[in-house]
Amino acid sequence: MPMYEFYCRECNRIYTFYSRTINTEKTPLCPKCNRDNLDRMVSRFAVGSRSGGDAGEGEAGDGADLPLDESRMERAMEALASEAEGIDENNPREAANLMRRFSSLAGLKLGDKMEDAIAKIEAGADPESLEQEMGDLDESDLFKRGTGAAARRRSLPSRDETLYEM
Repeated sequence: MPMYEFYCRECNRIYTFYSRTINTEKTPLCPKCNRDNLDRMVSRFAVGSRSGGDAGEGEAGDGADLPLDESRMERAMEALASEAEGIDENNPREAANLMRRFSSLAGLKLGDKMEDAIAKIEAGADPESLEQEMGDLDESDLFKRGTGAAARRRSLPSRDETLYEM
């Protein structure tokens, strides 16, 4: 039985739905507020972690479930795809510029560590030595949520553990 996860911006909550058939088009109503504008999420069961385990092992709120605007990210990737193919691999500044443009088009703010790394690359730092210096980065190091009312709306969502029928 296929399972799908949806995020309600109004409730700031993630809901899990099952379907008797594969259905990538249907969007259910929010079980709490009954609104029809849920965002389809990448299921925590479908995303692997760095350790090779199931990202579903984490708890809600551990960063595994970001309420991202997938269609905006997809448009950003499509807009930059041909440019990415033409990047000079020997010029890390081009990759840094592409990352800045992608984050802007996708509506993502770079995290402090990522911002610092890109600034160093733009200043001419060697990416490989910078990678060793920084070590492993987690999701919160790559992107941040911002501040103010918009950030409060995008705070980490809670998870409804009920399994709903779609």
